[in-house]
Amino acid sequence: MTYLYAAARTPFGRFNGALAGVRPDDLAAHAIAAVLDKAPELDRARIDEVVWGNANGAGEENRNVGRMAGLLAGLPVSVPGTTVNRLCGSGLDAAMVASRHIETGDAEIVLAGGVESMTRAPWVLPKSDRPYPAGDVTAVSTTLGWRLVNDRMPAEWTVSLGEANEQLGEKLGISRARQDEFASRSHELAHQAWESGFYDDLVSPVPGTGLTRDENIRSTTTAEVLGGLRPVFRTDGTITAGNASPLNDGASALLLGSDRAALAIGLDPVARIAGRGTSALEPQMFGYAPVEAANRALARAGISWKQVGAIELNEAFAVQSLACIDAWRVDPSIVNVHGGAIAIGHPLGASGGRILGTLAKALRERGERYGVAALCIGVGQGLAVVLENTETVATPAPHADSYCNAAR
Repeated sequence: MTYLYAAARTPFGRFNGALAGVRPDDLAAHAIAAVLDKAPELDRARIDEVVWGNANGAGEENRNVGRMAGLLAGLPVSVPGTTVNRLCGSGLDAAMVASRHIETGDAEIVLAGGVESMTRAPWVLPKSDRPYPAGDVTAVSTTLGWRLVNDRMPAEWTVSLGEANEQLGEKLGISRARQDEFASRSHELAHQAWESGFYDDLVSPVPGTGLTRDENIRSTTTAEVLGGLRPVFRTDGTITAGNASPLNDGASALLLGSDRAALAIGLDPVARIAGRGTSALEPQMFGYAPVEAANRALARAGISWKQVGAIELNEAFAVQSLACIDAWRVDPSIVNVHGGAIAIGHPLGASGGRILGTLAKALRERGERYGVAALCIGVGQGLAVVLENTETVATPAPHADSYCNAAR
């Protein structure tokens, strides 16, 4: 079994905002240091692996940012690191990969998480087949979306993320008004969560930036205000800058381990990873992919939606979030009760760690046993994890014969 022992993240900054001057590998290193600060008894040399998520890989986070971040965070050089890329789901995928390492016995303690600086994502030039091309070469932004697309890809697959979600909303009949109401709720709940202190022990400010809270939250936003914004992707469309997640910078980290790792970590686990699910469908329908991913995760956990007390669904777009909630037939009031990505932000590789850490704390705060964390992913994929609140069940006693307690 895999347990979550601690979670931490940076505040999420706006595109070209307070974190714009911080390299992504430094953001990642800060998140690692912040989560390890919660486990002062843990000998850093006992960490078996760093598994890190990142969606870009084209800029300063290139060449295995997971390994770079571990070194920059001061981990012993003997702690290996790897980087996984499942686009928007990279951070959650990192946690899932880490949990498999633990459950197969390949590891006892793993750091997982993710990072993205969408501000610092570079422009790239395709490499010419021959030196000194005679024609012009176009620079491509690596910030978000399709790039350097293979001509063999069907055109209907490679529409923009926004157009794909316009198609989803049109197909399912999800109105602009519902989207704006959902987006307004995200800002309201995120603001309330910060004001109540919910995020205080989950978020670690990055020194020198002056940013102590998520930068994108607008506490005075209303559905009426959002209703005045122009559609972005179609002149007669429903998706605006206000009911979709923004571009952001940030990092998140998770300390995962087996039940036997508790003695070495010096903490009681806060949640157990009870189920995992992945799914895929047509690339342009990616916003709907979390539906089946979550259903599979629940089946593997051996529970139903009726037993779920909290859901963290990454709000890439209001329309796709509503589509998933409708399909699951769950009570919307248990979804993103502390705000979602529309307000908080969506630095691609970091979002999975954010929602998993938030879910674990929400379960404890609400006294619920089971929760679901899920994300949609570009190119038609979805990921989901079921967490079980360890406060609601008897936690297995750590094994005294664990290698964590032996000399290494």
